[in-house]
Amino acid sequence: MDFRYAISIVLEAHIPYVKEYNKEADLTLAGEEGRLFEYICETLLPLLEVLHRLETDHIPFRISLAISPVLCHMLCDDHLQKKFLNYMDKQIDFGMQELERTKDNNDVNKLALNYYNLAVDRRIAYTERYEKDLLKAFDFYRRRGKVEILGSPATHAFLPFLSHNYESLQAQMETPVINYRRNFGSSLQGFWLPNLGWTPSMDEFLKAYNYSYTIVDSHALLFGNPAPAKGCFFPVKTPNGTIILARDLLAQRDIEKIAADDLYRNNNRDVGYELAPEIIGQFLNAEGGRSRTGYKYWSRAAADINDQNNIYNPQTANDKISLHVRSFLENMIIRLHEASKNMEEIPICLYANNADFFGSFWHEGPAFLETLFRMAAGYRDIKFINPSEYIFKYNISSLQTVSPEISSNGVNGYCETWLDDSNDWIYRHLYRAMERMTELAERFPDDTGLKERALNQAAREILLAQSSDWSALLYKQDSTEFARNKAENTLRNFTTIYEALGSNYISTEWLTTLERRHNIFPNINYRVFRRKR
Repeated sequence: MDFRYAISIVLEAHIPYVKEYNKEADLTLAGEEGRLFEYICETLLPLLEVLHRLETDHIPFRISLAISPVLCHMLCDDHLQKKFLNYMDKQIDFGMQELERTKDNNDVNKLALNYYNLAVDRRIAYTERYEKDLLKAFDFYRRRGKVEILGSPATHAFLPFLSHNYESLQAQMETPVINYRRNFGSSLQGFWLPNLGWTPSMDEFLKAYNYSYTIVDSHALLFGNPAPAKGCFFPVKTPNGTIILARDLLAQRDIEKIAADDLYRNNNRDVGYELAPEIIGQFLNAEGGRSRTGYKYWSRAAADINDQNNIYNPQTANDKISLHVRSFLENMIIRLHEASKNMEEIPICLYANNADFFGSFWHEGPAFLETLFRMAAGYRDIKFINPSEYIFKYNISSLQTVSPEISSNGVNGYCETWLDDSNDWIYRHLYRAMERMTELAERFPDDTGLKERALNQAAREILLAQSSDWSALLYKQDSTEFARNKAENTLRNFTTIYEALGSNYISTEWLTTLERRHNIFPNINYRVFRRKR
């Protein structure tokens, strides 16, 4: 091989299911939908811009994306696409207001002009270059071998908490298959475990659905049985033959430290939360709550709303990125060089994180990634490589067999993010509903018409109820009302269908409304919850 050290970047693209449906003509920003629109503006479109520039300039790059089925569905939803364009139009109109409002403050006015131009450019890119189909845009780079797409469970479930229920694991794995085949072909090699939640029960399912590898947190591998001889710098295989790679925790901490630099933009301070309601009225949602506008004028040094002095300077921040990238690469080479002393193979550093870290959380994140690929092109010993490329350079049969420890990337590395006194009430209701879903699938194996519609909707509600997003938001005390309502409503909807099927009466009007609100997985088949014979 013509390189000594391998680096792999794997990003998970996912946000909770935020769609709210009132009526087709209503394009008002509702509830938490702003999360999705900001995610598109701040993370997905900037990432595509980076890939486009690298491809145009013939800079070698490799990046892996785990695009969740929930996000895939929302990106393809016609109603949400219309709402997003309406959101972008409001962002552009607001930018014109900001140019007028800030005309006496030169530094802020320059930023307002920059954000206004970005909003215009990204609306044009979304509608014309990408034709409102971002999945197709990412698939373009997949087909060119530059981007690898990883599969993921249907609704971002925390799989260790479903491992006792075979039918639910089966449904989480099976339901998104059609979606992935339609958008990215049928040969996905890797599987992303939401929250890196590994449990030995997953081994059988990964093999059954023909996934070659998955990724765990570093301690899952280091505390495995037996301990891996080459640490986290080389893959192992499970007893069933699934290849396991571990993320480099130190690489993640390096980048988190870099992102916290005071010169970078403070993404938490948005004028949508600071200006008077009459000024930002178009960014008030249907309930009167404020939402982000995308116009953010302060650096991280200005953490307090009363600090009006530390105005963000894009040029200064951009200059700092190059210094940070060089430092990151040099630290990476030192670690990989030390690892290589104890192994004959080429060591790999696998950086895995949420995609929204680059953009939505850290504004300069996309520029950091672009600079990283450009600068690394001048290092002869380093090669960016996707996990499947790296794995298949080696004889799989020679890999050490290790059983990783149950683990996650949550607080303290195990399960407490998704199970503490803020969210434990969910599970007694969820587990009962999961058992009832299997009961329905067994009781009505061949139904059609209205009953089949109801059964399919029951399956959707269960899958949405299983999302780890609700328990995580409750734990973090972030959008707690939204998370509680989602968990309660999906379970209540399922129970209503269950009781209606028991009484042999289903309200067609109620079911039709629910199908419009929660229309995820249009081709779902409730029989996926049946027991294997």
